[in-house]
Amino acid sequence: MELAPFLQNLLNGISIGSVYAIFALGYTLVFSILGIINFAHSAVFTLGAYLTYSMAVGEFGINGLLAGLKIPVQLSFPLALCLAAILSGAAGILLERLAFRPLRVRGADPLLALVSSLGVSLVVVNLIQYLVGSEIYSFPGDIYGDMPPALVFQVNGVPVAVRSVQAVIFAVSMGILAILGCVISFTKVGKALRAVAENPTTASLLGISVERYIIFTFFLSGFLGGLAGTLVGTSFGVAGPYFGVTYGLKGLAVMVLGGLGSIPGAVLGGMVIGLAEAFVPSDFSAYKEAVAFAFLFLILLIRPQGLLGARLIQKV
Repeated sequence: MELAPFLQNLLNGISIGSVYAIFALGYTLVFSILGIINFAHSAVFTLGAYLTYSMAVGEFGINGLLAGLKIPVQLSFPLALCLAAILSGAAGILLERLAFRPLRVRGADPLLALVSSLGVSLVVVNLIQYLVGSEIYSFPGDIYGDMPPALVFQVNGVPVAVRSVQAVIFAVSMGILAILGCVISFTKVGKALRAVAENPTTASLLGISVERYIIFTFFLSGFLGGLAGTLVGTSFGVAGPYFGVTYGLKGLAVMVLGGLGSIPGAVLGGMVIGLAEAFVPSDFSAYKEAVAFAFLFLILLIRPQGLLGARLIQKV
């Protein structure tokens, strides 16, 4: 492969892979604490994109309850992004209170929590569809302000373009991942989260409020999901209320590929799948969506614990 196309694919893969990593971290955090997969995470992803759109653009189409509504006060995109992520985190807390806590209090089977999260996901998605319709919404081209559409440089006489939205996505993603890594590794909150993930009963005996940290985990998961939804929406558009479903499945693939419960694994898995998709030949672009699941299938055959997951030791 020539150098210029290689660099272009590399940049594209790193950009989308960083979003996959953020999204998969939402799954990973909840799984680490409760040992369950939150399928409603994809609905929060969708909700975050719509919330940002409503606050930064504020004009909806013709098929929903809010058809023709134009919100009179529009926020700057950075502020709308932050508020939407916070509201998505609040939605994550509400999700935990409604779909997970009642089952956890009763000691229900984890499979029931999975089914419950699926039900809540469908409710949220259908509510979005009822309110704003199912058409595609696109963020304005100048959503990031006066930034140029792309930075173009030459490699052996061949142009290589870095879209402004890709640069912003990568910068925001890396910043969030760095902050989260520092919080988990070097703060009391991070140590408490790791203690709850290791053994909730022991953590409770040590004076750690397990319920409080479970709530915080769902807030953080929702925050990351809403943030990822907005970043994808600004790059590719908000393709209807169900557009989070595909990314939800990819997020699961990323989590399993990197290793269940592994935060570095989620980052690595996101980058691997993003790069793999970027390097799919154009003749086979229609099959790009299958790449994540092909990797998932292969890793389960070769290394079931994932790239950075710990091998389970069975005691007999």
